[in-house]
Amino acid sequence: MFDVTKKSMQWGEETLTLETGKVARQADGSVIATLGETSVMANVTFARAQKPGQDFFPLTVHYQEKYYAAGKVPGGFFKREARPTEKETLTARLIDRPIRPLFVDGFKNEVLVMCTVLSHDLVNDPDMVAMIAASAALTISGAPFMGPIAGARVGFEDGEYVLNPTVDDMQDLRLNPEQRLDLVVAGTKDAVMMVESEAYELSEAEMLGAVKFAHEQIQPVIDLIIALAEDAAKEPFDFQAPDYSELSAAVKAAGEEQMRAAFAITDKQERTAAVAAAREAIKAALTEEQLEDGNLGSAMKKLEAGILRGDVVKGGKRIDGRSTTDIRSIVAETSMLPRTHGSALFTRGETQALAVTTLGTGDDEQFIDALHGNFKSNFLLHYNFPPYSVGEVGRVGGPGRREIGHGKLAWRALQAVLPAATDFPYTIRIVSEITESNGSSSMASVCGGSLSMMDAGVPLKAPVAGVAMGLILEDDGDYAILSDILGDEDHLGDMDFKVAGTENGITSLQMDIKVAGITPEIMEKALAQAKNGRMHILGEMGKALSETNDFSVHAPRIETMNIPTDKIREVIGSGGKVIREIVEVSGAKVDINDEGVIKIASPDGESIKKAYEMIHSIVAEPEEGQVYTGKVVKIVDFGAFVNFFGKRDGLVHVSQIENRRLNHPSDVLKEGQEVKVKLLGFDDRGKVRLSMKVVDQETGEEIVPEKKEKKEESAE
Repeated sequence: MFDVTKKSMQWGEETLTLETGKVARQADGSVIATLGETSVMANVTFARAQKPGQDFFPLTVHYQEKYYAAGKVPGGFFKREARPTEKETLTARLIDRPIRPLFVDGFKNEVLVMCTVLSHDLVNDPDMVAMIAASAALTISGAPFMGPIAGARVGFEDGEYVLNPTVDDMQDLRLNPEQRLDLVVAGTKDAVMMVESEAYELSEAEMLGAVKFAHEQIQPVIDLIIALAEDAAKEPFDFQAPDYSELSAAVKAAGEEQMRAAFAITDKQERTAAVAAAREAIKAALTEEQLEDGNLGSAMKKLEAGILRGDVVKGGKRIDGRSTTDIRSIVAETSMLPRTHGSALFTRGETQALAVTTLGTGDDEQFIDALHGNFKSNFLLHYNFPPYSVGEVGRVGGPGRREIGHGKLAWRALQAVLPAATDFPYTIRIVSEITESNGSSSMASVCGGSLSMMDAGVPLKAPVAGVAMGLILEDDGDYAILSDILGDEDHLGDMDFKVAGTENGITSLQMDIKVAGITPEIMEKALAQAKNGRMHILGEMGKALSETNDFSVHAPRIETMNIPTDKIREVIGSGGKVIREIVEVSGAKVDINDEGVIKIASPDGESIKKAYEMIHSIVAEPEEGQVYTGKVVKIVDFGAFVNFFGKRDGLVHVSQIENRRLNHPSDVLKEGQEVKVKLLGFDDRGKVRLSMKVVDQETGEEIVPEKKEKKEESAE
């Protein structure tokens, strides 16, 4: 019934297996990839015809994590997987980015790639397994896909690169100083297609070495996919790229001169209007048949790309007049908003980000329900890209894949320099509002986010800046690397290469390319050029704010204290009674975790002090020989019980009340009376022994015995 094809190999510490022919047989391509005990099913379908008038490639990639894969039930009210999580969205983008450029030019049929996590061993992250499964499914589907690709994750520990580190190794790298890198690389047999990373101030050489290491390690995986395809691939889809050379020549003849003049305008708004006018002029010169041709958009783009790319590679001149290495003018300002905890406006040319930092308490941490477990995050970065930032109208809704991806890139760049939670026990949230965009707004978010945190008083290890690099690679091998690319250069170029970091090294690297890969030589040059740009931007940022500001008066103050774990129950109390009382009496917010770390937060220092004292009185132990002030809570025939330390009571025996014989303790004491007592010690049963007679009840000072005084006088 089943025609199963299965291929396996040893890859690092685990066995990688690819299997097809048993499941989802009606899909054009279906592969289940398994690494260790993590399995992902990838299914590919594609339309056999292009929709009329469609001038773009409609590729859709979905990545779904099913909770049953880890033996879990989803959280929430409905107990069903709902909208994609951040991890699912980011992984779908990871898969989309390297496969999109590898479809044959001119192919505009709809393609759907769906990756479903079926099993997760909590050791091997399913994202790389999904990328391999998707590549294998595309390779055997018959679609005009010029792969295969493969992907790998690389760590960096003790100066050594680590292939496919475990989920635990990559979890919250900020708390794991041994691990300095979480790098994902995807590529073909000959070239790197995509890079995504979170790093801890790695040098350019270390980062380039990691990329090369990953590319070497994916080669046997590519061979495995090819071996699978040799036995299981379907007949290639009969697709011939459309020949629109005549249309392209007509477009060029009708508007090259006007289009070249439009691209010579340096102001973005004026240039956009002039380019639009040139397009209309071209259309006016074309025939009805040419206007109805579905390749008209491609012909227009080819003309625009030829003008922009040719001028840069041949003359080194860009559309805004800069050289290939120039960074646009930068203006950075801080403390823009009076009531926020920290704010910064970062403007680079026609790209602008308003970054706002808010400091919160433990209650504000984000709870994340993931396949490999539940955890909290105390650093959040949210990126917003409204239509007005590019002078357009459009629908405004929830964050899309692009906004989530750009926000995560900025998050990766900044979290490497955050202080330890023990030193700075705050939840940090940055919101980057993109108010203008013509170039990399994610890198502007990095720069603005760094400044806004410093403005809020966050003690960063170092400021962070980011720059976006571009590439124009001609057919004859000539190329130009562009620093701080514009939107048009990104759209019509061959590479988007974003690098963020401090003066000491790289904290994040992201690369996407539109050609069949780039060489190590190009990447090395791009990294070096990006470093120069980063240093320049850091210098401009330093003019606005070179040192961390004092805390905003509107931000909460947080003090931390550690208590023994066996005292947690006493602080919380039955049903939370004790901790509620502390909050009500002190006015401070109190948060306690399972390790006994207590965070006390309030804008009022007195409230923090009151809560601290109340908690201290519960968890601290009284010291023998110390004098305490207490209250008489009960009088009995043989003495009085005094509450002297938090909720701790002790007995003052009748013989220890005064230096004379008493008939009954009530002769000198009454319930509720404040007295001063000295802790004499504990009896054999652990009961507290207190004394009043050795303490001056007026001053609270200990009374020195007369014999001791006489001995001191004779010694003199």
